[in-house]
Amino acid sequence: MNTLTPIDVPARDDSAERIALLTSVAEQVLEMCKARGATQSEVDCSESSGLTATVRMGEAETVESNRDRGVSLTVYFGQRKGTASTGDLAEESLQATVEQACAIAKYTETDPASGLADADLMAKDIRDFDLWHPTHYDADAFVAEAIACEAAGRAFDKRITNSDGCTMAASSAVGVYANSHGFIGTERDTGYTLACALIAGEGEAMQREGWYTTAIRRDALESAQSVGERAASEAVARLSPRSLPTGAMPVVFSPEMARGLIGAFLGAVSGSALYREASFLLDHAGKPVFPSWVDILETPHVPGGFRSTSFDAEGVATRESAIVAGGVLQRYLLGSYSARKLGLTSTGNAGGVHNLRVNANAPDLKSILQDTPRCFLVTSLMGQGVNMITGDYSRGAAGFLVENGEIAYAVDGITIAGNLKTMFQEMDAISADFDPRSHLHVGAIRVPSMTVAGNAA
Repeated sequence: MNTLTPIDVPARDDSAERIALLTSVAEQVLEMCKARGATQSEVDCSESSGLTATVRMGEAETVESNRDRGVSLTVYFGQRKGTASTGDLAEESLQATVEQACAIAKYTETDPASGLADADLMAKDIRDFDLWHPTHYDADAFVAEAIACEAAGRAFDKRITNSDGCTMAASSAVGVYANSHGFIGTERDTGYTLACALIAGEGEAMQREGWYTTAIRRDALESAQSVGERAASEAVARLSPRSLPTGAMPVVFSPEMARGLIGAFLGAVSGSALYREASFLLDHAGKPVFPSWVDILETPHVPGGFRSTSFDAEGVATRESAIVAGGVLQRYLLGSYSARKLGLTSTGNAGGVHNLRVNANAPDLKSILQDTPRCFLVTSLMGQGVNMITGDYSRGAAGFLVENGEIAYAVDGITIAGNLKTMFQEMDAISADFDPRSHLHVGAIRVPSMTVAGNAA
């Protein structure tokens, strides 16, 4: 392997200076907008850097370093809106960007719902949630870790015949959001990921599978050996798959797949879907949508949480609150625009949700499987077969047939179908062993009956 030149971030933590610079730029841009007659304005300034090393079959394939900087601004002239952006912080570039946004606003239609979020909703307390853990980026070290990970996987089982590559990546970002209400919010975060994908078997019998670890701190990643070995075991487990006979049966979604179900629910209760009347949960606030034992709590202020923040993308203060309590939908997910369209108030969800926790009624996935005489365990989903207007759900799936709590054989080439509204209401088990690699904490979910379409006799 050739020696690679290290690509580094500064050894000294200069995030405070970078945030101070971006804050100064934000204030300067807001003054420019005001001078040009804008009635309201907002600006988002960010700077990020990262390093990604990818290897395959023991050799480095790519090493990429990136450093990006951007300023995005929006101006309002009454209820006419204009947006522009630039990556250049020079004053003449900022001036030109402001002029472009103002020119755009003059040609847009008046929209009664446009404008900044209400001033009294702005966050007053900007807290640190322990999301900043920068390290020295060394390309040689990243390549070595990726090679070690892939090697551990390839050595784990003789049935591992090839590799689809292993990647070690790190990133850091600082940002400032400010608006003409006088709000200024700053954030900084880091992220690290190690991912490996391996191939088991040969010819048409090959199966590809992988595993990854991700964390805010580099020392919180799973070891290279454990990631490689997990990727190998996942690939080997997929060998010799069969189909299933068409019919109805219990379906258990692994924690990784269960996140997608909850994600579909979040999409259905988001403001943009609701005001467009493109949701199967339209007008469901205050109504049961899950069994009475299900609670879904948003927790934006968890130290070390992937999506922890004091304010949303519009500066609105975030707060811990239930989205679902006792199975009943308590509120929608709203930014200021969708809230006005619906005649409601922003819930601090401009830009998405911030750390969700779904409660459980089973200790772990194993206990759910043992409690189900025969079921299909979903570990992989394909396709985009979700109709958000009707809730109809049809996805290609792979996983395992489980009988009496034990895996009988791998399954591939089938389709599972149902209706999300019914699936949500009828799910009867959620495990406590959630996948920690996401801001959405939900365990495995069992739906007691779905249509499974296969070609087995």
